[in-house]
Amino acid sequence: MSLIKVEDLNFEYTKKKILKDINFEITEGSITALVGPNGAGKTTLLRCLTSLETPMSGHVHIDDIDIHDKPRKAHRAMGYLSDSFGVYNNMTVRQNLTYMAWCHKLPAKGLEQRIESLAKETDLIEYLDKKAEILSRGYKQRLGVALAIIHYPKCLFLDEPASGMDPEARVKFSELMIRLRERGMTIIVSSHILAELEDYCSDMLIIRDGKIKSHVILSEHQVSQQTSIKISAEKLLKKHLTLIEKYEGVTNLEKQTDTAITIEFESDETKQADLLQFLISKDIKIYEFSPTQKTLQGTYMNLANNETEATK
Repeated sequence: MSLIKVEDLNFEYTKKKILKDINFEITEGSITALVGPNGAGKTTLLRCLTSLETPMSGHVHIDDIDIHDKPRKAHRAMGYLSDSFGVYNNMTVRQNLTYMAWCHKLPAKGLEQRIESLAKETDLIEYLDKKAEILSRGYKQRLGVALAIIHYPKCLFLDEPASGMDPEARVKFSELMIRLRERGMTIIVSSHILAELEDYCSDMLIIRDGKIKSHVILSEHQVSQQTSIKISAEKLLKKHLTLIEKYEGVTNLEKQTDTAITIEFESDETKQADLLQFLISKDIKIYEFSPTQKTLQGTYMNLANNETEATK
């Protein structure tokens, strides 16, 4: 089921077209990486999706609400954390969250329990009664997310949320994103640093020059792509190499040493297991059988290279 639907969206700033004929749908419960080079239009697109900018033309529906016809109603269904956001440093974390709850006109009944629960979910429980000014960058990001979801929205938009975080903070942030997804939240995360998105994104939306170039469901894309597999054995004779080259799905074989090769294999994990079993049945003593883990960056670069080749 699509929670977010964008149709024919165009945006212009000082007579320069920033977004051009944007169309896509986002499935409920997914985490989508919005990726592209600097200046591609990521932030502008997020601001249009949250009704902070008015497009020249097109429609955006969030949970079947036209956000430009009914922005206030749409805002109740969404949370947004911009790249640069502010908190009240002289107020405690609890006071910041309480103030945001008042802004959303949340009822007083049950508010303290909601804040306590949200603080636990975002790992802020021990900082609840401490001033926001003492928080590190990573914990301020968590507070920013908590402020964005205090009203329990269905979808969350994040613009460069891990910028400036140290490695440990990024791991914790990834864990938070996974918890929010498990809670049923739909998330779009903008970044130009793909490693930040690697651990938790299910989809990838590629934007370049103001246009959506690809919308990829990562699990489906990876199944359809070649996998590079390193194979090491006690001995790899010529007859063994011939067997492997002729095996269905093997598209390329490169000999590294007398005991190690790398192959390109067009198949899923089940077929990889079948290949390994086949090699063992041929009395090849396998020491290593290592499919290369596919990365978000690898998928992005593969699509980018294919696009470049198509335009030549």
